Amino acid sequence: MKLDKKIMDRKTVMMLIILIALVLVINYFGNDYVKTIANLCGIYVTLGLSMQLVNGFTGLFSLGHAGFMAVGAYTVAILTIPVEAKEMNFFMQPIVPFLADVEWSLFPSLILAGILAAIFGFLIGPPVLKLTDDYLAIATLGFAEILRVVFTNTQSLTNGALGLKAIPKTGNILWSWSLAILTILFMVFLMEGSYGKAFKAIREDEIAARAMGINLFKHKMMSFVFSSFLAGVAGGLMAAHLGTIDPNMFRITLTFNIILIMVLGGIGNINGTVISAIVVTTAMEVLRFLDESIDFGFIRLPGIPGLRMVIFSIILMLVVLFKKERLLREN
Repeated sequence: MKLDKKIMDRKTVMMLIILIALVLVINYFGNDYVKTIANLCGIYVTLGLSMQLVNGFTGLFSLGHAGFMAVGAYTVAILTIPVEAKEMNFFMQPIVPFLADVEWSLFPSLILAGILAAIFGFLIGPPVLKLTDDYLAIATLGFAEILRVVFTNTQSLTNGALGLKAIPKTGNILWSWSLAILTILFMVFLMEGSYGKAFKAIREDEIAARAMGINLFKHKMMSFVFSSFLAGVAGGLMAAHLGTIDPNMFRITLTFNIILIMVLGGIGNINGTVISAIVVTTAMEVLRFLDESIDFGFIRLPGIPGLRMVIFSIILMLVVLFKKERLLREN
């Protein structure tokens, strides 16, 4: 067992070294398209690991990630948009006075985005964490949808259904991957400690975990709040990367994409989740040419909207069918 542990640690260290090297190479020598994909990969690594913490390691079937991302994204957007741009965004109804003249840099905005998302997680945790399995999933999904509807209807705070534009694109590959690498290290040290062992014990058998003296509510709340914080910061980086957001971005489909990354990487597998996030995000972007017309010279095939998702889904089905045991292997 000690030998296996050392091998796993060595693999994690090697993966981190390779990732850092690739990020530096892409940042200095990659074109804008490659940098954009790499930036998204870093954000989804953080999201995948945050979902892994609550779903994979603690066994809580939560579907509220889109809501926490929305909190983080809107926090960063509102705080970083220049004052002049705020006047242009809120032309139907003026922004609330206490935010009209606020203009922060990215770093403190991200910190506050994570804190606010964690506060939301702390507030909804006590009622929803009393539920289990499908009921917990429905409750957290309802929370995410409620938040989306609230953001759609708070015109003076979020600009409603019109969304927010002119968000400074200060997020880049270094920001996203710095957060991703810190998240990887956080997850590794957390899972190797007593809290990580308690999370896994709760996932395996709550009754046995309680009998061993583990405070179920405390550890569930801890996992839920940590996951909410990471999702909020990643949502803020997403806003800084895209430069524009609206409530429709944070539908349940976004959470399903994160769950897909988690499952393909392996339930409870940190390294696998990192690799899965990179592969899935890259494949989703690279296959975009399938939605457009393709010219082979002697024949031109018309574009079929949605073909990219069809092909991508088929590939995922084949991978799951033929590599199921390896995909579900834990750390």
